[in-house]
Amino acid sequence: MSKKIYPVILCGGSGTRLWPLSRKSYPKQFAQLTGVNSLFQATIARLTGPNFAAPLIITGNDFRFIVTEQLGNKENTDATILIEPDGRNTAPAVLAAALWLQKTDPNALMLLSPSDHVIPDSETFNDTVSAGTEAAASGELLTFGIKPDRAETGYGWLELDQNNTDAPFKLSRFKEKPDQRYAEIMFASGTHLWNAGIFLFSVQAILDAFAQHKPDMIAPVKNAVELSTPDLNFVRLDKNAWSQVESISIDYAIMERANNISVMPYNGRWSDLGGWDAVWREAEQDDRGVVLTGRATALDCDNTLLRSESDAQELVGLGLKDTIVVSMPDAVLVADADRAQDVKDVVSVLKAKGAPQSHTFPRDHRPWGWFETLALSDRFQVKQIVVNPGGILSLQSHMHRSEHWVVVSGTARVTIGEKQQLVTENQSVYIPLGETHRMENPGKFPMVLIEVQTGAYLGEDDIVRYEDAYARD
Repeated sequence: MSKKIYPVILCGGSGTRLWPLSRKSYPKQFAQLTGVNSLFQATIARLTGPNFAAPLIITGNDFRFIVTEQLGNKENTDATILIEPDGRNTAPAVLAAALWLQKTDPNALMLLSPSDHVIPDSETFNDTVSAGTEAAASGELLTFGIKPDRAETGYGWLELDQNNTDAPFKLSRFKEKPDQRYAEIMFASGTHLWNAGIFLFSVQAILDAFAQHKPDMIAPVKNAVELSTPDLNFVRLDKNAWSQVESISIDYAIMERANNISVMPYNGRWSDLGGWDAVWREAEQDDRGVVLTGRATALDCDNTLLRSESDAQELVGLGLKDTIVVSMPDAVLVADADRAQDVKDVVSVLKAKGAPQSHTFPRDHRPWGWFETLALSDRFQVKQIVVNPGGILSLQSHMHRSEHWVVVSGTARVTIGEKQQLVTENQSVYIPLGETHRMENPGKFPMVLIEVQTGAYLGEDDIVRYEDAYARD
């Protein structure tokens, strides 16, 4: 690559086709779906190195601390994290990124990438990106197309212009997700690629495209960027200005209108993990096409995915064929593999009936660590709480409950009223109703404790915060 490329990583969405592992409060990019790292971490690793500038990450308020935690402490500390006040689809996010980069490098090349794709061969992918930089620098809006290996109905497609024979190819037109018959026609034609939703262009080229095709979006997004405010290690786009922005995808706003689009073919492995069928395809299968994850056992099964996300749960499949089974502590999905794309409808049904499993993940991630409810009844709740090294909870009190903390691993520094003390393994403390309190982990390893709450009301909104290291309300 002749110059550094700025990765712009989109990190929002809800991933409803991968329910129950992916939910609105903890979508698929943060999950360990295909390896020890999350999809987001794999994306960051792929776009880190001498050819890339520090990434620009665009995410929502609810995900900001998850993003920070998963970035780790390596080269990614220089990442810029823009916080959208509300989700407005991809076009405003792209425009905000371009306007942000314009301030420091108006000639920058932007590589726009979702955070939830699987691209195992980073070297081949980055070579493909490098091959497209000249076209992008000359003003082309470059999109990446995947060489198809099947007549896939879950992806959009790209039709290539056959008047040129050297990559990158001019784009003839975008194709929406097809039915099976049309997908087979496009697959057989040899002139179509899958639309990866990954783009490379210069800051100036994409700003010119917005000026031509979506000029009404520029003023409110520019105001949101210019009026943005720092918050810890984040940058918050202005809420009032952002509320005036239309919600529309970059495809509809720009790409399907522009005439300066070229396609760079990528021949390596790729998946957007758009459903459990895709997870099954990407995983290592046995000789009968069975994929097992976690505490799962298959007996006489074919072409089946069995995934258990709980160490306390043994998932057993007997005589299953073309079946997806995903077991979580609070929800279980059993589906015909042919209906993988319809899992999103399950989420809609659960949401309509008011089931919290439709959107809430059982493990609640916080800037200091996470907690998970182990038992819940009318007047008591038992939680496992894990506090990261250096993590500190807010100084707070509760109006309706008292708490009992038992440290099971590590050491906690506990403040109750005016008193501060260290609580080590197998020791406990009691926090009376209404008393101010705080805990933190002064050690070098995660601290684990069991919290027992008792009282008339046990909701998370029964918190009065007096001080908070993470600037939460």
